Amino acid sequence: MKLLTRSDLQKCLSMNDTIDAMAEAFSELSAGTANVPLRTPIRAGDGVSLFMPAHLTASHALGMKLVSVHGGNLQRGLPAILAFVALVDEETGEPLVIMDGGYITAMRTAAGSGLATKYMASPDAKVAAIIGAGPQGRAHIQAMLSVRPLEEIRVVSRNPASAEKLAGEMRQAGCAVRAVATSGEAVRGADIVCLCSSSAVPVFDGADLKPGAHINGVGSHTPTTREIGDDAITRIQRVVVDMRTAAMAEAGDLIIPIKAGTVPESIVYAELGEVVLGQKKGRESADEITFFKSVGIAAQDVAAGRAAF
Repeated sequence: MKLLTRSDLQKCLSMNDTIDAMAEAFSELSAGTANVPLRTPIRAGDGVSLFMPAHLTASHALGMKLVSVHGGNLQRGLPAILAFVALVDEETGEPLVIMDGGYITAMRTAAGSGLATKYMASPDAKVAAIIGAGPQGRAHIQAMLSVRPLEEIRVVSRNPASAEKLAGEMRQAGCAVRAVATSGEAVRGADIVCLCSSSAVPVFDGADLKPGAHINGVGSHTPTTREIGDDAITRIQRVVVDMRTAAMAEAGDLIIPIKAGTVPESIVYAELGEVVLGQKKGRESADEITFFKSVGIAAQDVAAGRAAF
């Protein structure tokens, strides 16, 4: 059995490789060749561990991710989120590899947004807003640059120093990356908006969205938290999700306004895999506001892990 550290993964798994793996994962999911149970949470200590198995039969990838979230770790000098991905041989059950789950999670989540952006954002998109300056913010900058020739990326965070730090570190990314003070400054005029925060409440004003904008929402993943408010969801014409059952169980961005009657459940137009397979369109008009909502599914981890392995 092999062990792949973060350093190993940084050398062998590029963003473009991961986007290709996400196309495979989401296509299998929507084609019915993937077995992806809903994640199982187990609470222990001051946190929760999430067990996330998946089998991609066409890709011959079988494995799981175990991710633990412990807010108290920050006082212990440890990351709040720790994870690993394990793969086994589908024929024999032989353990194949254990790898750093933090890097896989950041890459596969951003790559899912990159894949959605490829199919759903305006082909002429030039400006992106990144709300959240943590690992997901960083990875989303890489993903957006992989699928669109951006000219400007605006980064905003509840911690301005974090936004400045990320912008400074990404200034060699190939376009202008700058920190801004408010979400309004980031979102106004942006062609792509990436929601990568840990906020439990909406992080921007829906009135700031320009016609034709595309939104990727990855930060919230529980039924009671949301990064996008009613003022934005009511302006969106097309919602695509990673997996319908997972989104309807975990995506507060959708569950909250649907339960309140603000929007109908039919607002969920498609799974991303249906778009990738050409069964449904990601965008039909230049002024359409589109939204990709991801809660994160094990098929992504197993596909990205398989690509790295």
